[in-house]
Amino acid sequence: MKKALFSIAAGFLALATTAQTTWVVDLAHSKVNFTVEHLVISEVDGTFKSFDGKIITSNEDFSDASITFSIDVSSVNTDNGKRDGHLQSEDFFYVEKHPKMIFESTYFTKKSGNQYVLKGNLTMRGVTKPVEFSVKYGGQADDGYGNTKAGFIAKGSINRMEFGVAWNAKTKQGGWTVGEEVELLIKLEMIKK
Repeated sequence: MKKALFSIAAGFLALATTAQTTWVVDLAHSKVNFTVEHLVISEVDGTFKSFDGKIITSNEDFSDASITFSIDVSSVNTDNGKRDGHLQSEDFFYVEKHPKMIFESTYFTKKSGNQYVLKGNLTMRGVTKPVEFSVKYGGQADDGYGNTKAGFIAKGSINRMEFGVAWNAKTKQGGWTVGEEVELLIKLEMIKK
């Protein structure tokens, strides 16, 4: 009888330690930024205003986390309406046909301390390619409204040409109007559900 009770207790303990936790994006305290070279001599910054994401993990340190993230590409904002319209067009994101940019993780692990490596598949304009980000985990805190938050900053770069976001034009000096490499800086506060 004691053996059976011990086995049941051990089973419940195993279930408790493998319980999954879900975290969702706190949109009021998160931002998706990008930077791309312009005319070879400077850079243009932009953001995406509409996005969503989820982290599912069994570990307190997120080392086994599964991460999904989507961006409404029509929400691109570079503080210039004409340029934003061009970015939404078939020359770039082709929003009418491909309204979402989607990321699904394949790997998230601690490198050292609060530094992590995130790998996954990014789908943009109908093309899916592997990408990698370096992630800083800021820790957890309660926000005063009964919510537990976790903070992350992800940095990485993608070659837009590989995703078919390929419009460009030569300058008089022989360089390209828009750089191929796009730097991404994603600042997230996640809410524990």
